Amino acid sequence: MPDPSAAVFQDLDPELLGDGPSKGLRETTLLSRDARLAGRPKLCSDCGLCDSFLKPEMAHTCVFVRNRTEAIEQRLFGRNRAAGDELRFGVYREMQIARMESPVPGAQWSGMVTTLGARLLERDEVEAVITAATMPGTRFAPRPILARTPDEVRASAGNKPALSPNLALLDEVRASGVKRLAFIGTSCQVHMLRAAQPRLEAELGLERLDVIGIPCSDNVAYPDLVYFLDQVSKSPRTIVHYEFMQDYSLKMRHEDGHIERLNFIDFPMDKLDGVFPSACLSCFDYPNSLADITIGYMGAPLGWQWVLARSERGEALLDLLRPELEFQPASSAGDHQRGMPRYLQMLANPPGKPPKPIRLLIAWLQRNRGPRGLEFARAIIEMKLFRNLQHVRERFGRFEPRIVPAHVYRALAPYAKDYADTFGRPLLPEAGGEHPSGNPHPTHGSRR
Repeated sequence: MPDPSAAVFQDLDPELLGDGPSKGLRETTLLSRDARLAGRPKLCSDCGLCDSFLKPEMAHTCVFVRNRTEAIEQRLFGRNRAAGDELRFGVYREMQIARMESPVPGAQWSGMVTTLGARLLERDEVEAVITAATMPGTRFAPRPILARTPDEVRASAGNKPALSPNLALLDEVRASGVKRLAFIGTSCQVHMLRAAQPRLEAELGLERLDVIGIPCSDNVAYPDLVYFLDQVSKSPRTIVHYEFMQDYSLKMRHEDGHIERLNFIDFPMDKLDGVFPSACLSCFDYPNSLADITIGYMGAPLGWQWVLARSERGEALLDLLRPELEFQPASSAGDHQRGMPRYLQMLANPPGKPPKPIRLLIAWLQRNRGPRGLEFARAIIEMKLFRNLQHVRERFGRFEPRIVPAHVYRALAPYAKDYADTFGRPLLPEAGGEHPSGNPHPTHGSRR
């Protein structure tokens, strides 16, 4: 059977790498020079759905055509998000700070995601796992695979921080007659998969679907990933792993084991305009809230992982790993709300790059006085919600009623006055009106 990912990586041609991003924030498609994306929504994260037999369902499943988070939550969990942290993190039944006692070699963190996917196959709980391996000849270009053995899953260890059309493999699932499937993917992929799940169960006779979610934000097409690393590293071709860390820095581990670190405040933003696709800047689900279990790091201390079991099945998946995990209590420090008015001002009027001594001071204050632990996760998620809401309003204003879920306004309601003062418009599109989801908008609040 032809490799469904092959066409995706035609953009690995060096001519497409060029001297800068392959598209700008103002482009209306993911890769405007890629004819394969013709006929897609104006916002597209190349999840792979339109490369599968489900393409005719795009209008009913695509998160960038209509965000159906609230309806899917009701179907999966029997309820929507409660007030408080669930507005930011999504519905969950159990939250843990954990890591593998024996880390998996080659994994980005301790290897919980890889181990869980392999374990499901070892126990014959599923017949196959959709995940992303690495394209041969690269370190970070993803290659979607339908893994049938634990070793195939283990070989996929490590982060591939680029757009990956994992859902294209649903054709292979159908052709192979798989009835029990696990899926490892990002939030846009998971939204589309969950929206299509009733049809998959009916048409494919799918008996079981376990969804392992990876938190995702500001993803990039592979050519732009190469360009990004060129801008932020002194030796981009020797980077083995990199991650945006909870200590407000980008950490890059190199082949020889040394760690290169770049503080967030030192990013060359003047060179990075256009790196992130508009789809990723119009996404409101960093925590991958429709998965059975989300495994990330944002709410955990350095070196640990942040785990949210969202469904009964998610708790059972966590139980599969529990004997091999070590745990510590969740912690919080700092006040994420205090800096939000200033962030809104910076969002409205981006400041220039301060002198190096000032940048060093800012980095120190962020690391030692800024939000940490769960408070860091709250801060980052709220900032991304605000940033992406502004991106939608500035670039795709008429899409807002369809693609901004109601819980976004509820999560940001404490800053409604700050938002109105900064941007000269209300936070809510229609104060007191009805959101397209059917949920009433919250009343304007004031920051506590």
